[in-house]
Amino acid sequence: MSQPASMKAAVLENYGAPFRLADIARPVPQPGQVLVRILASGVNPLDLKIRRGAAEHARHPLPAILGMDLAGVVEAVGAQVSDFRVGDEVYGMTGGVGGVQGSLAEYAAVDAGLLALKPAHFSMREAASLPLVFITAWEGLVDRAHVHAGQHVLVQGGAGGVGSMAIQIARAFGATVFATGAAARADVIERLGATPIEHARMSVEDYVNTYSAGRGFDVVYDTTGGASLDASFRAVARFGHVVSSLGWGSHALAPLSFRAATYSGVFTLLPLLTGEGKAHHGEILREATRLAEAGMLRPLLDAHEFDLNDIDAAHALVEQQQAHGKVVIRIAH
Repeated sequence: MSQPASMKAAVLENYGAPFRLADIARPVPQPGQVLVRILASGVNPLDLKIRRGAAEHARHPLPAILGMDLAGVVEAVGAQVSDFRVGDEVYGMTGGVGGVQGSLAEYAAVDAGLLALKPAHFSMREAASLPLVFITAWEGLVDRAHVHAGQHVLVQGGAGGVGSMAIQIARAFGATVFATGAAARADVIERLGATPIEHARMSVEDYVNTYSAGRGFDVVYDTTGGASLDASFRAVARFGHVVSSLGWGSHALAPLSFRAATYSGVFTLLPLLTGEGKAHHGEILREATRLAEAGMLRPLLDAHEFDLNDIDAAHALVEQQQAHGKVVIRIAH
C-alpha cells in the first residue's frame, strides 16, 4: 500500500517559540474545496500576534500552521466545485485562524469561495500580499460606507497595508483622497494618489480646516485605532461615515453624534471563524483582480525575500517595523 503524500510545513508548537519545519500529511480537498500548491504567503501583523498568543479573537489553537494570505496554483479540485480548474493561478485569505490550516505550508485544502483568479500580470508575491488588506479596505469603504464619486475621503494611516488599499479603492470609485502618515511616508501616499497629511504636526481642526475648508470628510477610514479613531470622530463631516478596522477600546461617541455621523466596524476574520460570508471574500478578490488588471491597483511590496527557513527573520522585520511594504514568504518555486 502506498504511503499518503506528504508536504513541508512550518509548525508552531508553543506560543512565542520558533517554527519547526516538519513533514506532515498533505491535505485532501473535500467537497467545496480545492487543493492549492502554495507558492507565496503574505505576512500580516496579526500573524505575529497569533504567534505570541496575543490574539484571542483569532482562536487558533496549537499546534498550528499560521499564514492567512496565499497565492498558488490549483492542484486538485474537490466535488461541487465548478469555478476552478487544475492549473488555475489563484489567491485568497484562506486560513491561519480559527483552527484552519494556514499558508506556511506547501499545500492547503481551501474553501473555493475564498479564492479568486489572481491578476494575470501579478507575480505570486504580489498576489499573496493583497487578500487580507484589500478585503479589509473594501469591506469598510464599499460594503459599509458606500464610497462614491465626488466624496472627500480621509484615510488614517495611508502608507500601511490596509491604508494603501483604501486609498486606491477610494480613487477607483472617483473620490478625492487625503491620508495621514509620517513625514517619511508622504511620498508613498502621494504616489498612491492621495494628499498626505502630517498629522503629528497638525491638529485635527487644523487639517480639517486646511483640507476640507472646515467641513470635514465624507468618509473617514481609520486603520490604526486608539487616538486615531477619536480623531476620526472629529474629522468626519456632518452626516458622514467613520469606519475602523481597529475599533477596539473605549471611545467617546459625542463628537460623532454631534455631527449626526455614523460608525461601522470591520472584522475581516468573521467568515473564517463562523463560516458566514466566505463567498463574499471571493467576490471582493475578483474586484481586486479587475482593478489590478485595469491598472488601478498595485501592491506595496518589501524588497526582502524569505522562504520557509526564514520565517523568524520575516516576522522580525515586521515586528521591528523595518519593512517597507508587505513582507511575503516564498513557499515554492
